[in-house]
Amino acid sequence: MSLTIRALCVGRAYGLPKPSFTYMCNWGAKQDLPLIMFVIEGGDFPVVVDTGADPSRAEEHHNLVLEQTPDERPDTSLRNIGIDPHDVRLVVNTHLHWDHSSNNHLFPNAEVVVQQRELDFAKNPVTWHRRQFEALPGVEAAWRRAEHQISPVHGDVTVAPGVSTVSLPGHTPGSQGVLVEAESQTYLIGGDTVYLYENWDGDAEGRPIPVGLYTDLVAYEASIERIQGLGCEVIPSHDFRVLERGRFR
Repeated sequence: MSLTIRALCVGRAYGLPKPSFTYMCNWGAKQDLPLIMFVIEGGDFPVVVDTGADPSRAEEHHNLVLEQTPDERPDTSLRNIGIDPHDVRLVVNTHLHWDHSSNNHLFPNAEVVVQQRELDFAKNPVTWHRRQFEALPGVEAAWRRAEHQISPVHGDVTVAPGVSTVSLPGHTPGSQGVLVEAESQTYLIGGDTVYLYENWDGDAEGRPIPVGLYTDLVAYEASIERIQGLGCEVIPSHDFRVLERGRFR
């Protein structure tokens, strides 16, 4: 089986503080970033990894400057490459932050795979992480629009031929990556364990730079070490260079 990963832009966010993405680095700098939905093609059905944000909710997120063209709606972007959203049988959320899970409901025939630990935490996160999960007074979290489609998993699970989850706690308690066995290369869609190539390329000593938002830095370090042992190419979640490349095969 020859699997291909396609990266689709489903929006952009502007002017965010860079230390949110590079732990204890780049003070005073700003960062623009893309919102990326990944589509794994070549199997029995297309698999979607992460479904982006809902721009109509930007006000709930400190009036985040968020842009999405009509063609960048997740369902429209799929149709534009010849995939009917109703044919998607599997959606994997690397975690349940709003910018990764707000559009699960656009794939009504899909099973949504989330780590059980992530699901539990998203329902009742600690105070400082409530906004990212939209666990706010008077707000129904966008991911709950497809809550009935969720099939929780525990740890590493094969979810389709050549496609498996990899438990990577740290950014959130139930963060996970998606390992894809392409014809001659193994790829890891890293979720927000790796925002940018800059995180993975590391500092002057070659050490990976953690992201600036996490629930457990000790678990995060262990997850980085685990990725290093996988022998795969890592695909970050919010890097414009991922979109420039477009396909991974």
